[in-house]
Amino acid sequence: MTGFKTTGEKKLMLFSGRAHRALAEEVAGELGVGLVPMTARDFANGEIYVRFEESVRGADCFLMQSHTAPINKWIMEQLIMIDALKRASARSISVIIPFYGYARQDKKHRGREPISARLMADLLKTAGADRIITMDLHADQVQGYFDGPVDHLFALPLLTDYIGSRVDRQKLTVVSPDAGRVRVADRWADRLAAPLAIVHKRRDPNVANQVTVHEVVGDVRGRVCVLVDDMIDTAGTICAAADALFANGAEDVIAAATHGVLSGPAADRLKNSRVSEFIFTNSLPTPREVALDKITVLSMAPTIARAVREVFEDGSVTSLFEGDA
Repeated sequence: MTGFKTTGEKKLMLFSGRAHRALAEEVAGELGVGLVPMTARDFANGEIYVRFEESVRGADCFLMQSHTAPINKWIMEQLIMIDALKRASARSISVIIPFYGYARQDKKHRGREPISARLMADLLKTAGADRIITMDLHADQVQGYFDGPVDHLFALPLLTDYIGSRVDRQKLTVVSPDAGRVRVADRWADRLAAPLAIVHKRRDPNVANQVTVHEVVGDVRGRVCVLVDDMIDTAGTICAAADALFANGAEDVIAAATHGVLSGPAADRLKNSRVSEFIFTNSLPTPREVALDKITVLSMAPTIARAVREVFEDGSVTSLFEGDA
């Protein structure tokens, strides 16, 4: 006999970095497990130290960290946590990234630019990640940058169900804020059985980086318009698109996005916008300075927990979204 068999059962362990622990705690509650206790601290020079307080040997480990501000710190912490799990003999390491940092830098627009989304995937793989679970990537091709399984989750069912229950569908029009988001808006229109409109930006060739005219393609007069995007960062595009819709006779405008990044001037823009409601998921923590009554945050914890369970039990993550995406 050259070996022996073990009768041990598989073990799921859930970990969270410090970036957005509230979401990880929600996911843990949905799964009926506790987060593995961890010591994490910053040295005086900014270096990060982590240590897990329980053995992870032979366990299927799921590590959550959303890339919120300060984004580079939390990415580094996640890489260090992955390395710690690898060196502690984890059986598998699945990295859950509700918001994948640098996903917008998915290709070269000009010479001498990086493809940072690919670099992120390489860093995760080198650190020891076996699988990535992420949500509503800015560009679908980012899935191909990682040399291993990538489970791409969608907030579309959650967001459309919420809007469909609150708005008269007979008056509803789905609007893409620019030409680049038409495919996303088309999915929304199909699910809500609503017409589609597009806000087209025209730029002055004599003035760099400045949009001079927003043209609306489609009939929005007297309609309740839902502006859809994967993320809202500084809110410049979405608020300008809303102004164009109102200028073309829209009755009301609602904005919905999976990721509420909300950096820089976003707080003032949302506050002063005529948009009646901004709807996000909790893939990122909402900044305190953007605590407005017209912001609604929906939880993706049940969807993430179901995906984790499917991965752990060798099921199908795709089955969660069949017919939706």
